[in-house]
Amino acid sequence: MTDGRTYTVHEMAELSGCTVRALHHYDELGLVRAQRAENGYRLYGPEEVDRLQQVLLYREADLALADIKRLLDDPSFDARDALAGHLRELRSRRERLDGLIASVEKTLASMEGSEPMKDEEKFEAFKRGLVDENEQRYGKEVRERWGDEAVDASNAKMMGMSEKEYRRTQELESQIKEALLAGMAVGDPAGVDAQRAADLHRQWLCAFWKDGTYSKQAHAGMAEMYVADERFKAHYEGWAPGAAEFLRDAVKAYCA
Repeated sequence: MTDGRTYTVHEMAELSGCTVRALHHYDELGLVRAQRAENGYRLYGPEEVDRLQQVLLYREADLALADIKRLLDDPSFDARDALAGHLRELRSRRERLDGLIASVEKTLASMEGSEPMKDEEKFEAFKRGLVDENEQRYGKEVRERWGDEAVDASNAKMMGMSEKEYRRTQELESQIKEALLAGMAVGDPAGVDAQRAADLHRQWLCAFWKDGTYSKQAHAGMAEMYVADERFKAHYEGWAPGAAEFLRDAVKAYCA
């Protein structure tokens, strides 16, 4: 994957676009450990170049450095699969941007006196972007676990949401976070705040799941996935360290 060259830290900074300070930080964290020359200077060979590329790609996906290190250090980590995943995500982002560009163009045309823009059109690009992004990131795992019919129905429900319904899902997620953090401060997954978070999470799921398909078993299974899958976990860990596990435990208590 590389041409076999060895780079000094300044050359590596110029090559990658990272600052020297960032490279030093990655070295200290054990994220990208540089080799050492006889004079003590940092050197980067093919393995370090490839590792830094992976780090930067995951940073573009908004993963925390600790999560990136855990992924790359996992013996089961497959660089080819990871790059294929990055490619799917980048294509999804491009499609979402294309949709947003089209939405802005329609809005400007409407303002300039062309055909009025329907309310549904104003939010279609945002919803389509979310559906595509979720499909690219989690589609394979979710379809294997719950089946194509359930996922397709969920996507259709998302695309059919009114502006009011869509805003409601955003409000629910904010309320889940607030209740979960309050529950974590108490430290009891079965406590009042934690159980409020679990019930709000149920409402949030039902907003996306096909009507009548909710079950406590499926709810608990989804919460377990938040801990088992690093990508889901990283989202909740962004709220607070241990948030994914606490939500899982709260949902377990809620569904018991």
